[in-house]
Amino acid sequence: MAKPLVALVGRPNVGKSTLFNRLVGERKSVTSDIPGTTRDRIFGEADWNGVDFMVIDTGGIEVWQPRGVRDTSPLAEGSVDFVPQIRSQALQAVEEADVVVLMVDAIQGITAADQDIAEILRKTNKPILVAANKADNIERSNDAVEFYALGVSDEVFPISSIHGTGTGDLLDAIVKALNVPPTPHPIPDEDDENAVPEDDDDPSIKIAIVGRPNVGKSSLLNRLIGHERAIVSPLAGTTRDAVDTHLTWNGLPITLIDTAGIRKRGSIEPGVEQFSVIRAYKALERADVALLILDGEEGIAAQDTHIAGMIKDANRSVVIVVNKWDAVEKDEHTLTEFTKQVKNRFDFIGYAPILFISAKTGQRIHTVLETATRVQEERLTRIPTSALNQLIREATAKHSPSGRTGQKLKIYYCSQVRVDPPTFLFHVNNRNLVHFSYERYLENQIREHFTFIGTPLRLSFRNREREPRAK
Repeated sequence: MAKPLVALVGRPNVGKSTLFNRLVGERKSVTSDIPGTTRDRIFGEADWNGVDFMVIDTGGIEVWQPRGVRDTSPLAEGSVDFVPQIRSQALQAVEEADVVVLMVDAIQGITAADQDIAEILRKTNKPILVAANKADNIERSNDAVEFYALGVSDEVFPISSIHGTGTGDLLDAIVKALNVPPTPHPIPDEDDENAVPEDDDDPSIKIAIVGRPNVGKSSLLNRLIGHERAIVSPLAGTTRDAVDTHLTWNGLPITLIDTAGIRKRGSIEPGVEQFSVIRAYKALERADVALLILDGEEGIAAQDTHIAGMIKDANRSVVIVVNKWDAVEKDEHTLTEFTKQVKNRFDFIGYAPILFISAKTGQRIHTVLETATRVQEERLTRIPTSALNQLIREATAKHSPSGRTGQKLKIYYCSQVRVDPPTFLFHVNNRNLVHFSYERYLENQIREHFTFIGTPLRLSFRNREREPRAK
């Protein structure tokens, strides 16, 4: 059964993201004193008194005024360009939610924007709770009674999302409004030897969409899932948080992770953008497959190869996706020439498949998940030990390893010790004799027979222990 949803809404800079992070127990949403930091909907899991529910953080709802007049401070730099989209995302969260928490600022009191948002919420016929944030002392808590005038809730909850004051009472009210039974969480019997530990791992294939800013990552996400899950704009840097979207494709559970554009290190602004890039790194670390998005119009940039290096260092599988291919002027040689460029610039991940798509028009978009899931299958492939050793014997017979200082490398035995990523252990006479060029040769021989498309291979060499002589 799907978990109930609780949406946090309100005007910009009332502390929604701070409360969200407290409820879900981690700093998942980027927070800042600058209004408009949160743009997309961010989902997190929370529980209280045995009731599990999802919390949705949203961007601030700013009632658009044609003359450009605001009754609050300006939005975060650049966010003013996304006011209609941010509002749309927040209202969609309200539509999806079972309970809505309207957050207001206990310091500023009721504003015209609060009244306009309350008017919108009154039309939803959903349980509304008012949380008066920044009530850090008794005086502000007492002043919070003025928010009863909004007329959307029978009770106002003075809270401090930073310090946690009053959040327990708010959570009690949320659970009561959800009106769902507690979720049973059985305690495992440590004395039961036959007990099977519960596996809480997400079984879905995690696919991270990465690349530099403005290459079409969010557009690709929206095209893949068929609706506006993330805000899309031609301006660079629209996505701030790593956004997870769950879907089922051909019976397979998939989690798509949209990330902020990764700029060159010297171009990253301190503060919000810096935290956004850190979250992109973390998203890559928890992914199985990375979609490296390139801009077909602009061509390959140095930052593209830097991001590819990050993917390789993280041992993630990868698919290179050339986007905006519809906008490229082409002749009969364009595709071949561009493919050569990609292979030359990304020769260190030469195993990566290359796709040419248009997220805008949907051109060849069906190949993206097809290829990503195939790559994940390759990542989980295990080679039988007998077949692997037969391959290695033939490879060494065809190209014998060169020796050093009179000693020659001998490979006695090889086995695949793990998948995800595929890892191979070679038992040798002296691992110091393994030259990187011969290691690359062995990897190429394995790939020639078993492909492992899009997937990095790890080769490890261990000295074979000598058996003690019989006395």
